[in-house]
Amino acid sequence: MAKSKVLVVGGTGYIGKRIVKASLAQGHITYVLQRREMGLDIDKIQMLLSFKKQGARLIQGSFSDHQSLVDAVKQVDVVICTMSGVHFRSHNILLQLKLVDAIKEAGNIKRFIPSEFGTDPSRMGHALEPGRVTFDEKMRVRRAIEDAKIPFTYVTANCFAGYFAANLSQMETLLPPRDKVTIYGDGNVKVVYMDEDDIASYTIKTIDDPRTLNKTLNIRPPENILSQRELVEKWEKLIGKELQKISLSQEDFLASMKGLDFASQGKRVKKLQSSIQM
Repeated sequence: MAKSKVLVVGGTGYIGKRIVKASLAQGHITYVLQRREMGLDIDKIQMLLSFKKQGARLIQGSFSDHQSLVDAVKQVDVVICTMSGVHFRSHNILLQLKLVDAIKEAGNIKRFIPSEFGTDPSRMGHALEPGRVTFDEKMRVRRAIEDAKIPFTYVTANCFAGYFAANLSQMETLLPPRDKVTIYGDGNVKVVYMDEDDIASYTIKTIDDPRTLNKTLNIRPPENILSQRELVEKWEKLIGKELQKISLSQEDFLASMKGLDFASQGKRVKKLQSSIQM
């Protein structure tokens, strides 16, 4: 069976660039949306050119030009959107509603994978604001997809290793500590840590698999399910040293957000809720 042609929207982003790489590696004809809104962002332009050298095809389109999105969608079988939904980077989840409209009008797409990849929003009804904003918006996109009867796959993978593993799941750093570590709550709640390249590879594998049609794929290999304390223990073994452990209760954590701007609050709450969602 011929492999599906893929359009990646948000291909220069954190997960998007990995999706492009995985799609090419698995032999799919891969298009990347080149948005006019990039303007003078030379890093993104150079990344797009590097994709082109690797065999990807660039196709112009804009969320302010509905017909350009329809024209782009008509050239492929599968659309994968990887637009950011975190407030401390960029927050564009609801722009996908325009993509949903374009896919509905084009009428040819056999699979749409919206921007999910992290925690399953359908399980986050208990989430606190402002962290729940992203979850609510993702659910709004899901409803639009299903109302439009667009074939879909939702991919959830919980905690990105780049943000949650190397820093031992601490806030405000992406690097591991050498002396002390903050433990949230009792540190014994299990969470799923996923390598971002693995997320991309599994995502691409779903697009021609009939078992994932109109389903949610939860990526959670057993060996990747660890508590924060277990993660800390692994690091301690690697460095041959026991870290000083500082406990932070949920109440103290929430109190520490007072006075922070919306983006910083969202970052903290989403991180806490991701760590307790299992």
